[in-house]
Amino acid sequence: MKLSIITINRNNAAGLRKTMESVFSQTYRDFEYIIIDGASTDDSVDIIKDYSRRFEIGDLRLENFKWISEPDTGIYNAMNKGLKIAKGEYTLMLNSGDYLVDEYVIERILPELDGVDIIQGNVIEDYPDKTIRFRSYGKSDISFIDAMDANFPHQAMFIKLSVMEKYGYYDDSYKKGSDTYFFITALGL
Repeated sequence: MKLSIITINRNNAAGLRKTMESVFSQTYRDFEYIIIDGASTDDSVDIIKDYSRRFEIGDLRLENFKWISEPDTGIYNAMNKGLKIAKGEYTLMLNSGDYLVDEYVIERILPELDGVDIIQGNVIEDYPDKTIRFRSYGKSDISFIDAMDANFPHQAMFIKLSVMEKYGYYDDSYKKGSDTYFFITALGL
């Protein structure tokens, strides 16, 4: 399997629904989808169960959908839980509230995943008064400037699982910035 998409969530049922809908709408279907829920007390688990039935009756294979709902110690602990059970060659952290902009994203990116360790895609940030688009699709030459800007949008970073394993996943002793620390370390910046 080429890709594992990992979503972490805690008490963000509306964001989770938006994320899952964007994943399930993809035209390319041969991916693994993992949801790590931090023991949510809202409707998140019910939403996960409802969407899991779509795997059973749709053209997505149920064995490619995994989910866990249990307490964690923070965002990076939850991300690491997903990474440790992922089976894809590449991973994408598409957290609750993040979404794929259209149904062709995975289909378009897969040809670009041709052995490079990390590819950064585009990011669109929606605000009530404006939309900001960061264009970097297919960018594998991530620079020191990217590190200085802390411009490592995990929701658009396709990372080889072997790279995550090599550098020890995300250091969950950090409450913020562990993803930036990982990228700086992995890229040798």
